[in-house]
Amino acid sequence: MEHGADKLHFLQDLAVVMIVAGLVTVLFRRFKQPVVLGYILVGVLIGPNVLSNPLISSQESIQTLAELGVVFLLFHIGLEFNFRKIRKIGSTAFIVAPLETGLMFFLGYQIGMWFGWTNMDCVYLGAIMMISSTTIIAKTLAEQRKTHNKFAEVIFGILIAEDIIAILMIACLSGVATSGSVSVGGILGIAGRLAIFLVAVIVLGLLVVPRFMNFVAHFKSDETLMISVLGFCFGLALLAEELKFSVGLGAFIAGALISESDEIHRIERIMTPLRDMFSAVFFVAIGLLIDPKLIADYTGPVVVISLAIVLGKIVACSFGSFVAGYDRGVAIRAGLGLSQIGEFSFIIAALGAALGATSHFLYPIAVTVSAITTLTTPYFIRYSESFVALHDKLAPASLKAYQHDYTNWIQRVWHNREQSPVQQLVRKIIFQIGINLALLCAVYLVAIYMNAAPLPWLEGLPPWMGGKATAMWMGATLISLPIVIAAMRKLEALSMLVSEIATPSATEHKQRLSSRAMLSNTILFTGIIVITLVILLLSSALLPPLKILIALIIFAGTVAFLLKAFFIRIYSKAQTAIRETLAREIAHPIDTQMLRRKLPSLLEEVELTTIIIDETSPANGKKIGELHIRSRTGATVVVIKRGDTKMISPGPNEVFHADDEILLMGTEKHLEEAEPIFNAPG
Repeated sequence: MEHGADKLHFLQDLAVVMIVAGLVTVLFRRFKQPVVLGYILVGVLIGPNVLSNPLISSQESIQTLAELGVVFLLFHIGLEFNFRKIRKIGSTAFIVAPLETGLMFFLGYQIGMWFGWTNMDCVYLGAIMMISSTTIIAKTLAEQRKTHNKFAEVIFGILIAEDIIAILMIACLSGVATSGSVSVGGILGIAGRLAIFLVAVIVLGLLVVPRFMNFVAHFKSDETLMISVLGFCFGLALLAEELKFSVGLGAFIAGALISESDEIHRIERIMTPLRDMFSAVFFVAIGLLIDPKLIADYTGPVVVISLAIVLGKIVACSFGSFVAGYDRGVAIRAGLGLSQIGEFSFIIAALGAALGATSHFLYPIAVTVSAITTLTTPYFIRYSESFVALHDKLAPASLKAYQHDYTNWIQRVWHNREQSPVQQLVRKIIFQIGINLALLCAVYLVAIYMNAAPLPWLEGLPPWMGGKATAMWMGATLISLPIVIAAMRKLEALSMLVSEIATPSATEHKQRLSSRAMLSNTILFTGIIVITLVILLLSSALLPPLKILIALIIFAGTVAFLLKAFFIRIYSKAQTAIRETLAREIAHPIDTQMLRRKLPSLLEEVELTTIIIDETSPANGKKIGELHIRSRTGATVVVIKRGDTKMISPGPNEVFHADDEILLMGTEKHLEEAEPIFNAPG
């Protein structure tokens, strides 16, 4: 009976949360206000801090669902983030974002110290003040139809860089809270483990995840695709939690990896309802924890922190954007648009409360400050041009002349900045060697983790062999052989390139050859020593007895010698697969509302025809992308009907089969040219 009563209370609590959330979203949409604030407000009103008889009987159950909300929220942010965006936003965003977030962290830490808060409260306050709200900014820009303005492009670039910083900060804060202290050594250790984890997961994920999702999508079942996506999301979140990072980090990386799939738009469509539901629960749960009386007691800190965020972000983002080369108008408008905190601040504040790292007052203060700064955002963006005009009116002529000259100069510098192909290749090789070292670290750290785990089938190994640790060391060494061979080859190429660049061409031929050989060998041997030391350091906890170690090293060397060509081929294929994944452009879905408005005029010269694929058709068994129908003829495959299944707007990987009924669209000329592709001659 008790279990039944608990179940009834849980359903009652969930029903209350969803009913009030539904009413709030209708009301706040009607008055064009941020729905997130409505969820938080209604959480306050139905919570234990306002009502003498609160409507929620089991707050723990709602908090559990709220944790799912964090997972889905960060997973969806990951879906909107893909690794191509890092290249597209350019280096300017990575100049502005670290400058701005670093300044805000310092400002938040100093404010906390000024109020006499604990060291951990100050650290978390600095982190809370760092990150602007992607959700609020994107919604505001869309509503005001300013998404395609230049300053909006700058804002989105900075937000992407901030998202990366936020994820790293969440992981570091989790580690700091677990250790209970803040030290440079501890933070560097956490950052090192985090870097290894990210490199290993991202590299392996780019090889496997997009291809697996494309394979699952071929079943044409939203249910199968959704369950597969959820399994990967929660699996990676669990892995991150097991490694003492946050579940949010795992969810974000899962979303970012899935975003490289060709089916990203379909995945976003089927996952959005889940995100919206659990995110609503998350924000209502935030409101449940807020005590209005506590906020009244901390009015001073709320006002000071709100002003610090608004003014600090406007100044920091405007200054950073200006330094990066944008004119003062774009820089000021970008700063005004970024002057708030949002979802990441909620998550960081909730993390501190959940881990017991922060005082009871910090969480509601963070939420209140976020609400205040969020309310100001639409007005700052709407009247941003007026702020620019005010600056131009009040600023001295000499300052405006300096701003104009600096902007022109820095833009010329960016435009004329060129590197020789050799220098670009050197940077690329150094980056690849760094990736290989991180993968090497990941392999041995996994082996150390597995050595500590109970593995009964390895426990019986004799002690004179070194037991289970020897098996783990040997397995890690064999797995890492392709990585080590690739690193050595890249190191050899790097030594040759650097010696070529560093040796003056005016030097005598014999002396130049001698200098190149000396420099090349020095770099090569130094690199070999570093890689060897890294392997020994990582495997020190697993090393077998000396005689066994020597025998195993000889065995591993023999395997490397005999299978070197095979390992090189495997590594090259993996490298090519990752490069192809990142180079592939994903088609954006069609704006159906725009299409409906323009459809009558668009169809004036368009014709449709139906073709049935028979067994002798040249298209039978081939993918749409292989046939290059649109580029060769101009015609488009609109629908494929296969039995009772209709595939509307099929992708390039869809394969034609015998008896498929194809609907083609194009002009009369396009359709005539496309006919030979589907029908056998004669």
